[in-house]
Amino acid sequence: MTTHNSKNERIKREYFTYLKEAKRYSEATLDGVVKALHRFENYTKFKDFKNFHIQQAVAFKAHLSDQRNRRTDKPLSKSTLYSTLAALKNFFQWLAGRPGFKSRLSYADADYFNLSEKDTRVAKIQRELPVPTLEQIRHVIKAMPVRSEIEQRNRALIAFAILTGARDGAIASFKLKHIDLVGNLINQDAREVKTKFSKSFTTYFFPVGDDFMEIVRDWESYLREEKLWGLEDPVFPATHISLGKTGGFEATGLARKQWSTAGPIRKIFKEAFNLAGLPYFNPHSFRKTLALFGEKVCQTPEEFKAWSQNLGHEKVLTTFYSYGNVSPRRQAEIISQLGPSNTPEDVLELAEQLFKAAKRSSGAS
Repeated sequence: MTTHNSKNERIKREYFTYLKEAKRYSEATLDGVVKALHRFENYTKFKDFKNFHIQQAVAFKAHLSDQRNRRTDKPLSKSTLYSTLAALKNFFQWLAGRPGFKSRLSYADADYFNLSEKDTRVAKIQRELPVPTLEQIRHVIKAMPVRSEIEQRNRALIAFAILTGARDGAIASFKLKHIDLVGNLINQDAREVKTKFSKSFTTYFFPVGDDFMEIVRDWESYLREEKLWGLEDPVFPATHISLGKTGGFEATGLARKQWSTAGPIRKIFKEAFNLAGLPYFNPHSFRKTLALFGEKVCQTPEEFKAWSQNLGHEKVLTTFYSYGNVSPRRQAEIISQLGPSNTPEDVLELAEQLFKAAKRSSGAS
């Protein structure tokens, strides 16, 4: 049974390099493209891309619509269909401009991967995702045990995540030299910290509570004064695994090295929320918590712009569109508070402020 096509593999490697180096795709996004191409090749029994025909795209769309999710046994979601077909469309558009393919493919051929307008609208609907509140996060931290240095690390990690809004990949790569507890900031230096798009920026600790700050300060003090670690050592070191008394491998403390991936961080989050009796919220959800909190505490467009920059966003609208959806409950509260006191002048002034902020943000990018 054919499981690959050597000619296809060569052109795919070239495409993946293009996406990573030229388009700056993350590893997670690349994985989605790899999966989409494999699905298509598996359907065509790994036929050479040079033999592509628009009927393959049409038939594949029908085939994909009939597929079911292996875990839920339900039809694939519209968003999955959309992302898979969009990845294929982008690939064949790129392929149509490559030497050896120009005479066989046209850019218009890729359009046959388009989902219907109706299904596209459904796929793009932004559904409200649950976001942890500060009270829930505080409850989780209070429920976490701190008997060992591993447990102390885990608690400090979650407190650090809500103080900084840092992504899990960045958290795994921070060293002690990147934290300034006098200036209340972290330096997300892309030369050493795994930031999104390798972008360097400074994050000041968000004003979410002195209790979170105290936990992080105590942890940093423990590493420096008790373990005598230096600036080049990790803030959140990996777990040291060795032979235990029972003869099996077990966690025996902290290793003086960083995690290679963010997987262990997500596992810590999952176990902490489960212990507290709450549904699992991943590390990235904390960024949404901070964005929503910023909408409440920021009084001017300038303040929200600073809040947005603190999350690493160059454009304030990124924070609004990606993280700042108003929940239905909050939407009802806001609407109910609006009334005759909000004169047209007030509304126009607010609209003008938002417009100026958005214009400054676009001009600075």
